[in-house]
Amino acid sequence: MSSKDTHPLPMFSPRITFGRAVRAETRRLRHSFLLPLHLACALVAGGGGGAYFAFAAWNPTLGADAFVQLLGAMMPLMVGIIGGIDADLEGEVTRFSNLVAQASRWRVFAARVFTLWMLGALALGLAVGVFAGSLQLTGRQSLEATTWIGAGLGLSLGSVSLYLILYVFALRWGRNASIAVGAVGLMLAFFSMGGLAHGLVTGKLTASELNVFSVLPTSWPALLGALPIELAVAWHAAGDMASVVLATWQQATGICGFGLVICYGGAAWWIHRFEPRQSDA
Repeated sequence: MSSKDTHPLPMFSPRITFGRAVRAETRRLRHSFLLPLHLACALVAGGGGGAYFAFAAWNPTLGADAFVQLLGAMMPLMVGIIGGIDADLEGEVTRFSNLVAQASRWRVFAARVFTLWMLGALALGLAVGVFAGSLQLTGRQSLEATTWIGAGLGLSLGSVSLYLILYVFALRWGRNASIAVGAVGLMLAFFSMGGLAHGLVTGKLTASELNVFSVLPTSWPALLGALPIELAVAWHAAGDMASVVLATWQQATGICGFGLVICYGGAAWWIHRFEPRQSDA
């Protein structure tokens, strides 16, 4: 790998802008194996899930809800893996000089997290699109395009805090710590939904039933991703179920937004005090 790919940021002025840092990070990721890794994961997840629910006896709409919940629940682990790998590579190649040697290290850190998040958001969108396309090809598609778009946006926006938190873990304690925390987060996300495929088996709209685990960042991708689908289901249900789901969606969005502000401020405070471990320097 050339020095251009591994040391793009030190060539910038001390007052690097966020936009310039994002462009540098985009060039770096263009030559990284993380790009094909995200593509492969999206195709496998969307294709595998779509192939199953396109022919399974389950209700396809509840299957879509379960699939999106599974994607969201997997995000803590996936972000922990991606962040851990990326931080390890940064430490090996540059000894974190791209972060600690910059006067505007928060902008550099934010650009790094933003580009990784964008890569994850594109992968989530692709997975959801492939899944929806599989149902469409077999005539089992019953959701509007806007619902699928809402699910993809919910998955992506709900995961922003995870990228901030787990990349800090990766920088401070290393890849294994980031992955371990992500694995715990996966289990907590399942608890927030009552367990794996709980709604699919019981017929309940489980994302609409907030619990103590719903306030954790590990639950937000699954919650915000599934609620658009559950709202579409509730519109056709008897009673005031739609208003209940809509109220839950508003509460979940508020929780996620408030938590993101805290995570953003905490990460900004921490990165200005970050110094590489002796073993990394």
